[in-house]
Amino acid sequence: MEDNTPHNNEKEEQISTLMDSYARVIESLGEDPDREGLVKTPERVAKAMTYLTRGYHQDAAQILESAVFEEHYQEMVIVKDIEIYSLCEHHMLPFFGKAHVAYIPNGKIVGLSKIPRVVDVFARRLQVQERLTRQVRDSIQKALNPLGVAVVVEAQHLCMQMRGVSKQNSITTTSAFTGIFLSDSRTREEFIDLIK
Repeated sequence: MEDNTPHNNEKEEQISTLMDSYARVIESLGEDPDREGLVKTPERVAKAMTYLTRGYHQDAAQILESAVFEEHYQEMVIVKDIEIYSLCEHHMLPFFGKAHVAYIPNGKIVGLSKIPRVVDVFARRLQVQERLTRQVRDSIQKALNPLGVAVVVEAQHLCMQMRGVSKQNSITTTSAFTGIFLSDSRTREEFIDLIK
């Protein structure tokens, strides 16, 4: 599997650039970036942001293709309650929740641990929930060519809870389907029942 992780020099340069930027942000907010409690904050935030957006250096297709196996199983495979942590691209505030992913094999299965890893690849980028849902669906469809893929994501968005409308208990649900999950309502309903 190809390693897309930035090399040490690249990573150090990225962190250094981010540190300078966050020091300016702190100063622009009216704070002193040299104050004792803040002096290491730009470095900590730079390292945190590099970690939280590491999905840009990962390839979902490679992850899936590394563990595809031939298997004549044509019943639904579900991995549910996959924790997601992402950053809203509009405000760079977190959104978090759970993803539920199902597919119906068509001669190929994938190692179960790869599905949460693929969710994480797309979650660890600046995102909108709608795109995240579609990207997970499309990557599994492309890698496995199954009879169908279903993805449901349920998340809370701090951009809605901490600012703006300030609705503390709102949950956003998005879904994306292919194949039999689109054409057969009974299959889709079975998936929805199983993830409740």
